[in-house]
Amino acid sequence: MLQVFTKLADWAIALMGLDSSTKLGTSVHFFIEDIVKIFVLIYVLIFVISLFRSQLSADKIRTYLSGKNRWYGYLLAVFLGVVTPFCSCSSIPLFIGFLAAGIPFGITMAFLISSPLISEIATVMLVGMKGAGPLVALVYVLVGTVIAVIGGYLVDLLHLEKYLDFVPTEPSRKGNCSCGCGCGCKKSRAQKLVNLLKYAHYFAWDTLKSIALYVLLGLIVGAAIHGYVPVEFFGKYLGSSNPFAVPLAAVIGAPIYANHVGVVPIVQALLLKGVPVGTALVILMSITAISLPEIMMLKKVLSWKLIGLFLGYLIIEFIVVGYLLNWIL
Repeated sequence: MLQVFTKLADWAIALMGLDSSTKLGTSVHFFIEDIVKIFVLIYVLIFVISLFRSQLSADKIRTYLSGKNRWYGYLLAVFLGVVTPFCSCSSIPLFIGFLAAGIPFGITMAFLISSPLISEIATVMLVGMKGAGPLVALVYVLVGTVIAVIGGYLVDLLHLEKYLDFVPTEPSRKGNCSCGCGCGCKKSRAQKLVNLLKYAHYFAWDTLKSIALYVLLGLIVGAAIHGYVPVEFFGKYLGSSNPFAVPLAAVIGAPIYANHVGVVPIVQALLLKGVPVGTALVILMSITAISLPEIMMLKKVLSWKLIGLFLGYLIIEFIVVGYLLNWIL
């Protein structure tokens, strides 16, 4: 099914009179194929996910978790992290809301880790990308899930809630609309459905517009890497021959603040250049899961000690996972 995007890029290259075997032709083909594919996949995916997301609230999650096994709660938190915000900073308000609703701290931390770490958009993009594919996408999701679940478990095991600076109080809710479309739930079922579909369309379209620049910048960098940067460069610094490539990838990625959709095309280009899967995924995870803006927002509720433990845990996990994946795959 995704071959249609390759054929579209082939047609565009031919129309422009470019040779796909040249550096310029390779870069332009990479850009055209991925820009169309990414925009289509993102719109469809966000449209579907927003239908589910409109039904979410901290109260509903708290009620649903009542009496459930804690491990079940961690997995649910990971699932919610996957289908909610796309970057670390946009995860913080939901994280604070979960704390205010009285959801156990370990579960809220599992959500905080998984929300920026695992992205449904990044997963779909990896599935459809050359050099990545379903296996890399599956590994990406499983690794992120394990890191988030273990993180939540350790928080509860060590009783780290004592390092919370304060627990916010959830404001009262008035006039909520259960269908998420602002209709007040006073309309007929058909009208609610129409409003919900309109909401999903506008949400998907607005999301697409808000991340379009990140996609373009990421693809430009990825296309330049794919077409012009020699393989030997990556073999020297990020290749399997460098024993310090994985921690280097973690350190490089951590200070950078970027969106998944801007990073994934760069990761694809690295994979096509022969960078091992573990090292490439470490770059993706460290860039998207750790950022200075996130740290400053977390300071509203977490002590510096807890923030340090949080960041240290992620960096160590990324490095361990990177080495493990490079050894296995």
